[in-house]
Amino acid sequence: MSLCATASREADEPLAGTAATARTWLLVEQTGPWGAKALTASHLDPALGRALEAAAKGTGVRVALIRRPGRHADRHDATRHRLFLAHTAPGRSWIRTTTVADPQTALGLDFAALGAGDHGDLWEPYTGEPLVLVCTNGKRDRCCALLGRPLAADLAAAGTEVWEVTHIGGHRFAPTLFVLPYGYAYGRTSLSLAADAVVAARSGRIALDHCRGRSTWDRPAQAADLAVRELLGEDRADVLDVVRTDRLLPQSSPPQASARPQDPAPSLGSPPPQAPEPPHDTTSRDTAVTGEEAPAWTVTVAHSDGRAWRVTVEQRADGAPAPASCGAPLAPPARMAVTAVTAVTATADSPALSG
Repeated sequence: MSLCATASREADEPLAGTAATARTWLLVEQTGPWGAKALTASHLDPALGRALEAAAKGTGVRVALIRRPGRHADRHDATRHRLFLAHTAPGRSWIRTTTVADPQTALGLDFAALGAGDHGDLWEPYTGEPLVLVCTNGKRDRCCALLGRPLAADLAAAGTEVWEVTHIGGHRFAPTLFVLPYGYAYGRTSLSLAADAVVAARSGRIALDHCRGRSTWDRPAQAADLAVRELLGEDRADVLDVVRTDRLLPQSSPPQASARPQDPAPSLGSPPPQAPEPPHDTTSRDTAVTGEEAPAWTVTVAHSDGRAWRVTVEQRADGAPAPASCGAPLAPPARMAVTAVTAVTATADSPALSG
């Protein structure tokens, strides 16, 4: 049986810059089976699923269903639903939680405020272990079930606070893992790697091995953040932030700035400006373009100690062809390639890399 995850692994497709994009996550517990589009194909009322999708659109909030690992009989008798809200911005990440009889309650949320990081003292603060989400939705892609469900079961057996989740992007990187509150995603995840990510998150750090990026940002910024971390050996979750992204235009056109040059740089933890029309998600294979029309960005990454780096990121399609998901046609992956990292503040200990 041909699997997209096997093809991606054999092609050595890079992981950096492939995480789903969401500043805030709304997770709704829903037992039983999930369809390919789980919000409208599960035991959750499909009208509620459509309403939640509509309410979250354009707010920076992503809605997903969760359930505990294990056998999922086709049951309709769930009487309580655990809800989580998690904001992932550096320096002000949080998790809030509640348990409700009717998930319809979630429609009363202020999605715009939640996307901006304002929970308004809603529900109760979550103070437990880092939340670990493993994509297991085999109706979306069989790799997620074949590779994700055993990982989720092993993590649960080890005492990890783990939930199965409907979709966090990137079937071909299965098993895919997502850790809250910081919002870093991982691909091709082993049990030992997942355990390392949980241990790191407990102390406000991240595991860099097999890391796909922080969901707070679009894909170019995810790649830039990881490039600076690799350069510095920096694993503290909240000391780096993306403060500016500029789209580079072909043929020497002036860059499209996401923040006006005269504006002061945002402080660490403030909402970063968004890049114009970057590739957002890995639900399906992004359209790859080459040559002069290939998108490129400069991303400014700031450290809490005052240092900053300008990172050049290009979208490339020079990898071996592979399917975006099981059953999809072969196509070259659209990957984020970091071509330069340059210090933009003059300090003796600010390294620089180019290439």
